[in-house]
Amino acid sequence: MESVQELRKAALEIFGAALKAADPAEAIRRHVRLEGTLLKAGISTFDLSQVRRMFVVGAGKASAPMGAALEEILHDRILEGLMVTKYGHLGPVRRVRLLEAGHPVPDEAGLQAARAVLDLVERAGEGDLVIVLISGGGSALLPFPVEGVTLEEKQKLTGLLLACGAAIKEINAVRKHLSRIKGGKLAQAAFPAKVLALILSDVVGDPLDAIASGPTAPDLTTFADAFEILKRYRLLEQVPASILQHLQAGLEGKVLETPKADDPLFEGVTNVIVGSNLLALLAAKARAEEFGFRTLILSSSIEGETREVAKVHGAIAREVRRTGHPIPPPACIISGGETTVTLRGTGKGGRNQEFVLAAALEVEGLSRVVVLSCGTDGTDGPTDAAGAVADGETLERAKALRLDPSRFLEENDAYHFFQGLKDLIMTGPTNTNVMDVRLILVGGD
Repeated sequence: MESVQELRKAALEIFGAALKAADPAEAIRRHVRLEGTLLKAGISTFDLSQVRRMFVVGAGKASAPMGAALEEILHDRILEGLMVTKYGHLGPVRRVRLLEAGHPVPDEAGLQAARAVLDLVERAGEGDLVIVLISGGGSALLPFPVEGVTLEEKQKLTGLLLACGAAIKEINAVRKHLSRIKGGKLAQAAFPAKVLALILSDVVGDPLDAIASGPTAPDLTTFADAFEILKRYRLLEQVPASILQHLQAGLEGKVLETPKADDPLFEGVTNVIVGSNLLALLAAKARAEEFGFRTLILSSSIEGETREVAKVHGAIAREVRRTGHPIPPPACIISGGETTVTLRGTGKGGRNQEFVLAAALEVEGLSRVVVLSCGTDGTDGPTDAAGAVADGETLERAKALRLDPSRFLEENDAYHFFQGLKDLIMTGPTNTNVMDVRLILVGGD
C-alpha cells in the first residue's frame, strides 16, 4: 500500500469494521437467547415460567437497536417497555415505547422520560423481571434530580463539568449523588423484582458503577468523592447553591448514601456487559491484518488530555517510520478509550477532531502516515462529525489554504479546520457508543 490516498481509504474501512463490531443489536443477539422457557444472558439463566410479568426499560444512544433485538427474542413476553434515546436516534420498535431527549446536556424531555421510567419500574413487584438496556449517553438521558435541585441547575453543573476537563467517571460520581435514578437507585426502585441489565459499555475499563452512572449497580463513590471532584476542578464557587447544600447534607449524614454492594437488593440484580471498546478494537485489528498491516493494539483504556495523548501517538508514528519500533511498516497502531478536552477557546469541535489536529502537528512531513480518530456514536462533541483524518501532508495543504493549525487548536476549533480541508468524517448517528477508535497507519517503504 503505497499512496496516502490508499492509506486513508484503508483507515476508513478499518474504522468501519470497528463500527460493525459495536453494533448493539448484534451485541444483544450474541449474549441473549431463549431456549424454551429459559432466558440465557451471559452466564446467567432465568426461568420465564416462574416470571409473573416482564418489563423493559433503558436509556442510551443504542436504545432503539437494543430494544428491537430484545423484542425479536422475547416477542409478546414483554408486557410493557419504555426507553429513552438521543434526538435523531429513533428506530423501529413494537412493544417498547421509545422517547427522545437531550444529550450531552439533559433537557425537560429527558426529565419527563426519566420520571416515566421510574414510575414503570416502581410498578414491578415480587415475581416480576425488569430488563434494563443501558448504553452510552444513558446518564444524560435520564435526568431526575433530587428534591431541591432543578433541571436547570443540573444542566449548569453538567456544562461546567464537561468544560473543565473532568473524566466521565468523575462527572458520573457527582451526578449519582444528585439523582433519583443513578447510582443503583433504579434497581432499588424495582426491588423486590429481579433485574437483568444488558450493558453496552462506553466507559474505560467497563466499570458497572460508572456506565450511565450505574443505575443498576452498587455505587462505589460517596458524597465525599462528589464534593472533592468539584473542589479539584475549582467549581465550588460556580455550581448552584442547591447542589452544594445537597452534597453538604450528604456529608453530614442528613441524606442517605447511594446503595452500596452489601445492600440485599443487589442479590436479585444481574449485570451483563454485551459490548465494549475492546471488541471494536479487535475487529479493527482483524480488518487491518487483512490489508496486510502489522498491527498493534496499544490499549482500550486510554484517558487523559486529548492533546497530550495525541503527542504520544505522534511520537509512536515517528518511531515506526524512523526505526521500525514497536512494529515495522506497514504498520497499524490502534487505541481506544475516551480522552478529555479542557476548553480554552470558543471554537467548535470534539475530542476526536482535536486529537487528529494535535497529531497532525506531530506527524508533519512524515511520508505515508495517516491518523484517524472517531467516536463510535457518530457524533464528536457538539458537532455532526464523528471525527477527522489527517496525514503527513495535511499541514502543507492547510497552509496553502491559509489555515493556521496552531491557532485553530488554541481556539478548540478543529471542526472548522478540517471542514476547510474536507477531512471531517461523517457517519451520521450510528445508534451505538463504545467510546473512540484511533488509528495510525504507516505505509511500507
